[in-house]
Amino acid sequence: MEFLAAFQFLTLLPIKRNFSAEQMGRSCVYFPVVGLVIGLILAGLNWGLSFILPAAVVNVLLVAALAVLSGGLHLDGLTDALDGLAGQTPEQRLAIMKDSRIGGFGAIGLALFLLVEYVTLNHIPDSVNLPVLVVAPVISRWAMVNSIFVYPYARPEGLGKAFKDAVTPRHFIFATLVTLIVAVALFRWAGLVVMAGVWLAANLTALHFKNRLKGLTGDIYGAINEISLLVVLLIVLLLSFNHWLL
Repeated sequence: MEFLAAFQFLTLLPIKRNFSAEQMGRSCVYFPVVGLVIGLILAGLNWGLSFILPAAVVNVLLVAALAVLSGGLHLDGLTDALDGLAGQTPEQRLAIMKDSRIGGFGAIGLALFLLVEYVTLNHIPDSVNLPVLVVAPVISRWAMVNSIFVYPYARPEGLGKAFKDAVTPRHFIFATLVTLIVAVALFRWAGLVVMAGVWLAANLTALHFKNRLKGLTGDIYGAINEISLLVVLLIVLLLSFNHWLL
């Protein structure tokens, strides 16, 4: 049941079931598996569309497809997290983040984020294009599990708290092993470098928001996912640009 709950929460797949808060919380163990399915869909789209469209257009469609497949969930978290930076106290920041309206920080940050993501995809070599599309959603969703497991939750209630209350060392270890296997299978030693870079970026992001909010929230988990995905793309681009990928 937790396996289906993970797909229902993280994707737009038509899974119409009622899950308990505990089942939703335990589903985080399967976040990297959901990321693997999303990555395979992206790789398939890239392979098929590349026969009929220029690479630049394909990459725009891939960025859009990634947003659609996740229902814009993580991008919404990113914009809320950025808007929350305008607050002066943890309480003000949490209140701003709960507001459904998008503010200036969120709008500008979202536009810049998508632009960097698109440009980075345009410059990743064809030789690693498909592997990076597969591995990026896996590692970014593992980064969420890491943040859920390691850091306290900022609100007394909410769906994010269900994940925090349910995650155990066993869940984190399983999610890490799945991610490690996929990363090493696709990029060998460079997969370890990518995971280490994402781990560092995700923890720095989590620490920043923990200090400003006295904990993390569901929006921060989403923001960490998006930031981690971009970090994967940037690290792979860095390695390939300098001919460090064998």
